[in-house]
Amino acid sequence: MSSEKRMLILPAELVKKIDNNRGDMSQAEFISFLIDGQLKEGAGEEKQPGREEKYVTREELHSIEQDIKTLLRSFIDFFVNYGLEIGKKSPRAEVEELVNKLQGLEKDLDSSDNDNEKKATIKWK
Repeated sequence: MSSEKRMLILPAELVKKIDNNRGDMSQAEFISFLIDGQLKEGAGEEKQPGREEKYVTREELHSIEQDIKTLLRSFIDFFVNYGLEIGKKSPRAEVEELVNKLQGLEKDLDSSDNDNEKKATIKWK
């Protein structure tokens, strides 16, 4: 920097914003840092390795939106297909076997609870 100094009139809110964000830098150093950063970005310099961008581009945002829509469609397809698969009727033999087991349990409960007058009944239609 040159030793020549000039005065710059700024709105109070902007000076507050500078002071809140400059950390250990002086106001002049902070403003110089910001201007240098903007000029480097505007000149089309390569992105420095290890430096992260804070903002996404419109294309990146659109790409993420499309990926999320694709993912949601996959979830919907999965759950609809899963629901249809579960909703299929079981083979008749499996249903009859289950009914026979439950009726056997009902008979066992009837015979073991005759003395206590407690009764559990299962009705199947």
